[in-house]
Amino acid sequence: MNTSILYCGSCGARNRVPWNKADAGAKCGKCAARLDTRDLLTQGPMAITDTSFQNQVLGAPLPVLLDCWAPWCGACRTVGPVIDELAGLWRGKIRVAKLNVDQNPQTAARFQIRSIPTLLIFDRGRLVETLLGALPKDQIARKMAPYL
Repeated sequence: MNTSILYCGSCGARNRVPWNKADAGAKCGKCAARLDTRDLLTQGPMAITDTSFQNQVLGAPLPVLLDCWAPWCGACRTVGPVIDELAGLWRGKIRVAKLNVDQNPQTAARFQIRSIPTLLIFDRGRLVETLLGALPKDQIARKMAPYL
C-alpha cells in the first residue's frame, strides 16, 4: 500500500496517510486538524500564483519543488516535461509546482528570480536550495533525494 508522510499545518506533527484514505478526510493524529491530502490525489504539478504561494508552498504538508518558468523561455520548455514526469514519480512525497513568473511578478521578485528556469526547493516553509538553469532529471533527483 502506498503511504505518504504529511506534516500537519496546525501542529507540525508528522502523519502517515495511506493514499487510499486521502479523500476520506484524513486528520492529524496529534491535534485532529484536517490534513491537506491534495498531493496524494493529483498527478501533475500544481499551478502556483502570487495569491496561492503562501498557502500552497510555504504552508505545504510536503517538501516543495517549485519550477519558476515563462512560456516564451526555450529552456523552460525543455525542462517542463522533466518536471511533469517528476511530479508523477514523487506523487505524495514531494509537492511539485510551477510558477509562471510573467503572471506572478510578486513571488518572482520576492525570491529574486533573475533567470529562468529556476527551481526552488522548500522544506517546512523555508527555502533550502535554489537551482539555476535547465538541469537534467538526474541532477534534480539528486538534489531532491534528501526529501524523498
